[in-house]
Amino acid sequence: MLFRDEDEDDDGLPFADRAEAGRALGAKLVAYSGRRDVIVLGLPRGGVPVAYEMARMLNVPLDVLVVRKLGTPWQRELAMGAIASGGVRVLDTSLVEQLGVSSKAIEEVTAVEREELERQERLYHSNFQPVPLVGKTVILVDDGIATGSCILAAIAAVRKQGAARVVVAVPVAPANACSAIRMESDEVITLAQPETFFAVSQWYEDFRQVSDDEVRGLLERSMVFMPHAA
Repeated sequence: MLFRDEDEDDDGLPFADRAEAGRALGAKLVAYSGRRDVIVLGLPRGGVPVAYEMARMLNVPLDVLVVRKLGTPWQRELAMGAIASGGVRVLDTSLVEQLGVSSKAIEEVTAVEREELERQERLYHSNFQPVPLVGKTVILVDDGIATGSCILAAIAAVRKQGAARVVVAVPVAPANACSAIRMESDEVITLAQPETFFAVSQWYEDFRQVSDDEVRGLLERSMVFMPHAA
């Protein structure tokens, strides 16, 4: 596996918005440009604007991989794991044990998030089928990593679908969250790994919420430069 951090420089932070971050990240992925075996998968919703700019620059297909964070019952923003398309679930077992989250509570949270995951899958793929991943080099993109649960679930999901190589590309992430990701992926590319990290939003000037309509719009626009595979 590869882990690129030698060129990282926090002086470029904060990013103006997700599009700027995507263009900067795309510039570090030129080795994948125009390759027929490459596909970029954005994690909805915030990862899709980043992924769109990367896919456009690299002239490769864009699709989405739906992942949902599993928040603890009493603090929804605190991730105890995540689920992804294809029935994948990863749990932070140490956190679950530390907080004493019951199996029943985990299943209840999972059921709620699975319903939303399935809704998003139907919505985002209403006009085209998901691109097959068998034998592909998959570049997984989000707007940043906090705990790493969502990316780990995404890696497991694309491995399950037969991806030959998995590259994780994110604009910003804390170093401690990247250690597990390095173990599960083939390559990790970031623009910055700030020492002090509280939330992904702090590294963007414009971190407005991305809507479902925006995600669908970017997917449709991506067909102009690279049609989705059947």
